[in-house]
Amino acid sequence: MSVLANWKEVMDTANLSPDKEMDPVSKWLIITRAAVFTMTATSGMIGGLLAAAVAQNPDWLNFGLAFVGLVIAHAANNMNNDYFDLEGGVDTDDYARAQYAPHPVLSGMLTKRGLGSAVLVFNAIDLLILIVLYLRTDWPVLVFALAGLFISFFYVAPPLKLKHHGFGEPGVFLVWGPLMIGGTYYVTAGSLPPAGVWLATIPYALAVATVLMGKHIDKREADQVKGIHTLPVILGGQASLQINMALMVAFYVIVVALVLTGTLGVWVLLVFLAIPRLKTALEIYSKPKPEQPPENYPVWPLWYVSWAFYHNKRAGLLFVIGLVINLLVPIHLSI
Repeated sequence: MSVLANWKEVMDTANLSPDKEMDPVSKWLIITRAAVFTMTATSGMIGGLLAAAVAQNPDWLNFGLAFVGLVIAHAANNMNNDYFDLEGGVDTDDYARAQYAPHPVLSGMLTKRGLGSAVLVFNAIDLLILIVLYLRTDWPVLVFALAGLFISFFYVAPPLKLKHHGFGEPGVFLVWGPLMIGGTYYVTAGSLPPAGVWLATIPYALAVATVLMGKHIDKREADQVKGIHTLPVILGGQASLQINMALMVAFYVIVVALVLTGTLGVWVLLVFLAIPRLKTALEIYSKPKPEQPPENYPVWPLWYVSWAFYHNKRAGLLFVIGLVINLLVPIHLSI
């Protein structure tokens, strides 16, 4: 039971208390930053459920392969970012990455060579999954997967370093929305997404983008010193806070529009049960960051990202539940 408690703590906080013994699973959950895998799992579920709503015979084996592949790809991406940020001198002991959670190399969990090897192994597993999915479907799965790999790999890897030039947030929107959701839809339904499905990828893609935006707001000053031009560095702190608040609200506005046009069933309006979390997040974003972390706060010096993620988890879960209920009791509006 103590091991299970360790895993839960890591998944909840991205850390393990220093008084607890590190087990192998907890170690790799920390190395891969598994605490944020819920976002990838949610995108995968949305794609599969959208396919199940229209396909006569959804291919659940393909869905399962895609779902596992997406999570592995997310893990590989997180490790890839740590490798190249370390290699490029971004990740140091006094930078936020090494402060809010253990850095795989700086903390001594792995050598830099070991981290690079882990990235290769995870990507090799994903390559095998991609080959199987290609043999079971057709060439579009290659486009979805390779486009996602391109954005994820060059997020911090040279020569593009997308994050360094303000393309990190748009890249995450594309990966966790049209590419993940659309790609999972394709392999599950056996056909390319229609216009309505592409539109249905937008709300959760925005919810994921708010999490990254929040993280970059937290690191804005440090990134500016290092010459990393994320959107918050380009736009400024106050403007970025306002934009992120607007994006959180836009999630609900777009969901309502999709329901009113009949694109999604009415049950996705369950997302409005996440309004209390939205209200909390907006209140936090309306105030200056505290000088000191609250008691037992696990990921300091990060702050705004935590509240964007707090909202994201509930809103994404309710979106998925709404899609599930719509499969069982489909009700659509059209105006």
